Amino acid sequence: MLGSSVGIAVETSVMEEKSWLDYLVAVGTISTPILVLIVGAIVWKYRQSIERKIRLEEQLRDDRIEIYNQILEPFIVLFMTDTAWESDPKNKKKNRFKVGTSKMLSLEYRKTSFGLSLIGSDAVVGSYNNLMQHFFEKSKDSPSSPDEAREMLSLLGDFLLEIRRSMGNESTKIDNWGMLEWFITDARMYRGKPN
Repeated sequence: MLGSSVGIAVETSVMEEKSWLDYLVAVGTISTPILVLIVGAIVWKYRQSIERKIRLEEQLRDDRIEIYNQILEPFIVLFMTDTAWESDPKNKKKNRFKVGTSKMLSLEYRKTSFGLSLIGSDAVVGSYNNLMQHFFEKSKDSPSSPDEAREMLSLLGDFLLEIRRSMGNESTKIDNWGMLEWFITDARMYRGKPN
């Protein structure tokens, strides 16, 4: 009888173990598809968010290029050489400094600046703000000194560099003066770097 009670106890123990295993298998069977659905939903939501961001960036890219070109136009006029300015027959009798300054103070330019503040990156808008504050402050004064011109050029270089970064060149090695050397003939002189 003792043998049969041991057998019953072992059998009961095996059945209890088996029932725990059955429960564990049942829970695993039910929870696996639920976990797969939850993880799949999270991945899908994350992917949708990334794809939306990419689509938005692609749409804004063309708008940004147009606004950047319009914002930079007065600066291009201001920093052109006299020879380049006068090579266009319609500019023969116009003062490029007055033309550039009047463009910057026009209603159209203000509207474009407003557009820049809406779609430009934080860094682009911040560097543009610094440049324009310098321009507004110095436009009240008499002609600028070399130090003031250097500061204006440095701020313009910062602005160009931030535009470059916002267009996908985040890890650029060029500095603000490197952004100016191609179109300002004496940029290295203002920078203090030998030719």
